[in-house]
This record gives sequence, C-alpha cells and structure tokens, in this order.
Amino acid sequence: MEFYFGRHFGFCYGVENAIEKSYKALEENPEKRVFLLSQMIHNPLVNNDLIQRGIKFIMETDGTQLISWDEITQEDIVIIPAFGTTLEIEKILNDKGIEAQTYNTTCPFVEKVWKRSSKLGEDQYTIIIHGKHNHEETRATFSHSSAAAPSIIVRDIEESKMLGKFILGEISEAEVIQYFEGRFSEGFNFKMDLQKVGVVNQTTMLAKETWEIAEFFKSVMVQKYSEAHLTHHFADTRDTLCYATNDNQEATYNLLTVPADLAVVVGGYNSSNTSHLVELCEEHFPTFFINGA
Repeated sequence: MEFYFGRHFGFCYGVENAIEKSYKALEENPEKRVFLLSQMIHNPLVNNDLIQRGIKFIMETDGTQLISWDEITQEDIVIIPAFGTTLEIEKILNDKGIEAQTYNTTCPFVEKVWKRSSKLGEDQYTIIIHGKHNHEETRATFSHSSAAAPSIIVRDIEESKMLGKFILGEISEAEVIQYFEGRFSEGFNFKMDLQKVGVVNQTTMLAKETWEIAEFFKSVMVQKYSEAHLTHHFADTRDTLCYATNDNQEATYNLLTVPADLAVVVGGYNSSNTSHLVELCEEHFPTFFINGA
C-alpha cells in the first residue's frame, strides 16, 4: 500500500496564532470567565479542547446567540476568532468596556482584505465579495466593506454571471434585487453602484474560482465600457488572496495527478477550506472524509 501526502497542509500562520492567543488568554486570566465570539476555527478537536479548558462560545457559527450580551460584563475576557468580527459586534464589546483587542486573533490576511476594501471605497469602487454570505469571515468582511463602499456578496461564478447580466442590461433591476436579497449593503443602488467594481474574497474560497470571478467582471466591464476605459471601471484586486489557502489548494491539485484509488481528507465538517478540498478530490477519486481527527 502506498500513501501520497500533499506538499503543504495543516494550519496556517493565522490559525496557529489564534489558537496560541486563546490558550494564552486562559493562562493569563485564571480567575476570569473567558468567552469566544464563536468557534475559534472550524476544527472540532480545537474547539472541543478549548471548551474543556473552560472557554464558552457566545454565538453559533451562523450568528445565533448562545449567551445573551446582557450576561457579558466588563470583567469578562472575550476572544475575537481568526475569522474576525463585524463592526456591530466590535461596538457592543467597546461599549461594554471589554478589552477584547488584547485577545483579537483576527487573521492578518483577513484584515488585509478589509484594508483593500477600504481603499476600494476611497477610490469610489463598489466591492464584490466572493464568499458564503452566512460564513463568519464573510459576515465580518461585509460589515467592514459596507462601511467603506456599496458591497454585494456572490457565492460562485454562476451568481457572478447573474450580476453580469444586469450590468449588461440583460435582466431587470427587480430580478437582480430578488436574486441577491439579503446580500447587498443598505442603500445599494444597482443602477449606479455597479459602474465601478473590485472583487475581494473570503480567504478560504477556491483561489482559482476567485480569479475566474474577477476575470469575468473584467470582461463584463470591457464589453460595456471598452478596453480603453477598463481601469476606471474595474480594480485589479488579486492581492487579497491568502497565500496559505492557495498553497493548500495547489498541493491538492498536484495530488490529483497521482495514480491513487482513494482520497482521504481530514478536516472540520463545517470548514470552508475542507469542503472545497473534498469537492476537488471527489472529482477524481472516491473520497473519504474524516471529521477532525
């Protein structure tokens, strides 16, 4: 029997940093209650270990409240997970006087997306977010980007094509509003706000899919405004891709070329990273998924 392993796999720097800070928060505050906004990462072993050490989750991954904000006091420690959090939750924590920033484990690459979104807003671009609208990271990115510019979330290339049809005048405003209900910022003006766009992503999406979406919107803008005016209507934002996610995905693409009979993927059942790798493997091999161990 032969085993093939990916050249690159496992936790990235952002996740390792987040886990380390969580353990540090417990060690430095033995007499205090320690809370996590939601799961530290989508890995059941890590989350179960943190729970056993005394950490409590305030919310489910979908945002459902587990512990009322009224129960959280200034004396408590609240850890912001690697996905980051919304401006609205940041305000709640700040209003309560909680020193959450001491244990803010937001991944630097997630923050990089937020900074890029802010720059796009300064340059009057609308932000198209490639992500899963109910994912913690996408909710956080959407909150930050919406404060900087009109923002809308697309899940994949098919949803991007729907938005492209509206930009090119092939479907009505009513159709596109209904299709993207709940996934665009307050006051979004579809007729005005899709004349200049830039694409950012949830850092755990498939990099090749983000590239495909960006190239699609680039082609739409060329078709509508011409190549000569492209830079005024489309911003190149490929620098928001996470190198670690990309390395894991590239390693998986390389594994798909080996003469294997079965693929085994180890990860979290609700992990975006894991689900994408499972999808890639299933296209080539019978695939067995192990949840976290």
